[in-house]
Amino acid sequence: MAGQLLKVSSLATAVFASSGFYLYNRQLNLNDLTVIRFGRAAATTVVISLDYLTAFKHVEYGTEEYWAIRSKVHLRSAERLRDLCCANRGTFIKVGQHLGALDYLLPQEYTSTLKVLHSRAPQSSMEEVKQVIREDLSKELSELFVSFEEKPQGAASLAQVHKAVLHDGRTVAIKVQHPKVQRQMSRDIAVMEVLLRAVHWLFPDFAFMWLVEEAKKNMPLELDFLNEGHNAERLANMLAHLPFLKIPIIHWDLSTKRILTMEFAEGGQVNDKDYMKKHSINVNEISENLGKMYSEMIFVHGFVHCDPHPGNVLVRKCPQSKKTEIILLDHGLYQVLQSDFRLDYCRLWQALIKGDMSGVERYSLRLGAGDLYPLFACVLTARSWAAINVGISSVSVTHSEDVEIRTNAALYLPQISELLNRVPRQMLLLLKTNDLLRGIETTLQTRASSSSFINMSRCCIRAMARSERLNSYQKVVKLKFAEKPWLPLLTRVFWEFSS
Repeated sequence: MAGQLLKVSSLATAVFASSGFYLYNRQLNLNDLTVIRFGRAAATTVVISLDYLTAFKHVEYGTEEYWAIRSKVHLRSAERLRDLCCANRGTFIKVGQHLGALDYLLPQEYTSTLKVLHSRAPQSSMEEVKQVIREDLSKELSELFVSFEEKPQGAASLAQVHKAVLHDGRTVAIKVQHPKVQRQMSRDIAVMEVLLRAVHWLFPDFAFMWLVEEAKKNMPLELDFLNEGHNAERLANMLAHLPFLKIPIIHWDLSTKRILTMEFAEGGQVNDKDYMKKHSINVNEISENLGKMYSEMIFVHGFVHCDPHPGNVLVRKCPQSKKTEIILLDHGLYQVLQSDFRLDYCRLWQALIKGDMSGVERYSLRLGAGDLYPLFACVLTARSWAAINVGISSVSVTHSEDVEIRTNAALYLPQISELLNRVPRQMLLLLKTNDLLRGIETTLQTRASSSSFINMSRCCIRAMARSERLNSYQKVVKLKFAEKPWLPLLTRVFWEFSS
């Protein structure tokens, strides 16, 4: 027996020694190991779960003491989640930022704590940046640029942006992906899925699998910078008629899946009221124009930029025209809305604006809300049920109403969780986008202005009128084809020949 133990201990010593030697020679960062990242995430999940399981044992539900304790548990849990995201970085920070944007869907303790992740993004070393550029563009920095600022203009969860000057004198912004993100992404999402299933098993009311589903679908797209460049160009062409919108031009010859080179554009963040005051920029004009462009994206075209946090929306006075411009950055995260969904969404907003309660119920049901349609209407508008019954364009937002909505986000968390699992996946990013835009309006103190409702109504009417014209045209075509059965064959031959 002693001999066997000695053999086992000798073997274990040899394995640990050789593993240590291997890791030392590879100069491997322990944080890159999936087992470390999983262990850290699992430990955080266990601690948070135990906190929720034990904190309320001797407290009566609904008492002041209960709500005070719950707020403290929410805050402790949010801080642990924030620390986990900062430690594991990459995908974890991206998901944490997404949660931090859901102001009217999650308790305030979570959203306010996780918002700081926008300023806690990791930063790659200059050597790592050079290596990515060398691998993807097959050239050294000096061959590509006259100058390259080593300090990034900004660092995000997936990439960082540097300012540089090309040999022809043009100033560009180069977005370089963090080298380890691509490799870690799928494993990190798998870790989140396992842990969220465990949490759902412990707390059946809290079903957040929609979060994993969205990450699975969107993260690969966000990590493909060529896709981001194509999104930017598509939106620029789609909204070319809006003179105030500026989207930086893409330099395709210096772009790959991990590098995006674009025109450099300067401006102040859309929530920087001091910058706007200094440069004589009218906050009401900015808010109205922001509403115009998003109403067109959502209701008319169904192609929606879904990450309008202040760092991605800049404002400035155009150097040439001296007119106010909005610069829209970071085109990695988009939602394409199906036609039927988009039209039902248009009709729902029309009903919400007018206080048409039968319409609110009908189109909420068509969008999957079921018997939770009153909660859905409140979540979508961030307005009280009383305001919705009157018509949200008729009643101004008050501080007390805002507090009520935020309080209800904590009270009805299980129902909100159920709602998010019910509605079409297209709705999830729209809810996030709505919350981010509302945050900007709140900062600018232009929330729920009459002009925003007018712009929304106009876009809804345009979208529905276009759909009716298209349906009428299709009916006429079908009728003509019925009268002249040889027309479909002739049309098909023509299209095959022309293509």
